[in-house]
Amino acid sequence: MTSREKGSAVSRVMQIIEAVSKAERPLSPADLTCQLDIPKPSIHRLLNQLEGDGFVQTNMRGLIVPSAKMHSLAWGVLHSERFSSLRRAILQTLTEEIGETCGIAVPNGTEMVYYDRVQSDWPLQMHLQVGSHTPTWCTASGKLYLSSLIKERRLRIINQLPLMQYTRNTIVDADSLEMELQQIKTSRVGTDNEEFVDGMVACAVPVSDSSGKLCACLFTHAPVVRKSFDELMGYTPILQNAAKSLGQLIDDPE
Repeated sequence: MTSREKGSAVSRVMQIIEAVSKAERPLSPADLTCQLDIPKPSIHRLLNQLEGDGFVQTNMRGLIVPSAKMHSLAWGVLHSERFSSLRRAILQTLTEEIGETCGIAVPNGTEMVYYDRVQSDWPLQMHLQVGSHTPTWCTASGKLYLSSLIKERRLRIINQLPLMQYTRNTIVDADSLEMELQQIKTSRVGTDNEEFVDGMVACAVPVSDSSGKLCACLFTHAPVVRKSFDELMGYTPILQNAAKSLGQLIDDPE
């Protein structure tokens, strides 16, 4: 293989990885062929290589989706020291302004993962460690993520979720949940009014890249004895400003 051909192959591999990671739905090899203008035999050869190396995987319908290795790679970039210091500074300022714990959650399958957080100084608070997994259907970040999906995919996921009742306010009916998610899609603010933990309220806003795609959720939560649901929602503009700053880090080449 000549250096020119090798460079072309590397470029095509990176194009495939980018397309798969940004896709709103699983892609077929034919989708990638049309989208990237890469010949069908080359697409199949490169996909086999990427799957063999663990960067992509094929789901039960024969469509291409990111693998755990690709997710780990993305997390590694975001956890780099350059991004970490700026991200923590934004979260620290936000936590001081609101007076409550603030953090970032990222989607992982049908769950959300606590990616980072800065805890408030109050003795009464909820302790969820970085790396904790939380359900999507009853958390502010989870509902915000679900609302960002295209309707067909969202409905498929909702119909497969266990919809376990965590509190008296947890929505356990799929149709009711979909109605709630449609409202969140319009407002772009995820809400949790004592739906995950009794006595705790939360709200979340999207952290998006320059294309407008949701990459993470910025959240804050508080016990109702300290802040009511309406009081916490009043901090939405502050959250949105911080989310905009976090989104700029995603696209910052420096």
